[in-house]
Amino acid sequence: MFISKKKYFLIIENTKDIKLSNIKNSDKINIIYRNKNVKDNISELSKFRKICKMKKIKLFIANDISLCKFLKADGIYISASNFSLNLRRYKNFKFKIIGSAHNRKEILIKKHQGCSEIIFSRLFKTSYKFKKDYLGIIKFNLLNISNSNKLIPLGGIRLANLNKIKMLNCASFVIFSEVKKKPAIIDRLF
Repeated sequence: MFISKKKYFLIIENTKDIKLSNIKNSDKINIIYRNKNVKDNISELSKFRKICKMKKIKLFIANDISLCKFLKADGIYISASNFSLNLRRYKNFKFKIIGSAHNRKEILIKKHQGCSEIIFSRLFKTSYKFKKDYLGIIKFNLLNISNSNKLIPLGGIRLANLNKIKMLNCASFVIFSEVKKKPAIIDRLF
């Protein structure tokens, strides 16, 4: 199964969540390291970054500008819960700034934060206990058109509904839970 998009984003919380050896050299792959619960040590992250560079994989660090600078990452990822407007000054460091949002208000905040692309969550139905709503393909496409095609879908993207991604009017998509559950799925995607 192959889905052709310009970019693929994979969200990981630990460097052990993904085997970079399973990914061929590709400048289409972007990894977002979201160090929410488990912290990797700096030496492991440095090795991970070197491998990403060798394989032409872009690495984004979530909400940690000092770690982003230290690793010389390709960019920073601003979560939906981060509303700080002080992040615009980091464009001088040649970081690409991407963010995530769940509604129109958060999309506007991410635009004010200087995000070049915005990951918009929930495309499909998920099993999260307190998060029942989702957009679906038609509503996502309409929202994406009204936002100049800068939205990247996330949420509920599984192997079972992967073919529906072809109907989206977007250049990329994000996978989170499938990376953690089935690392071998990456071989099947790209």
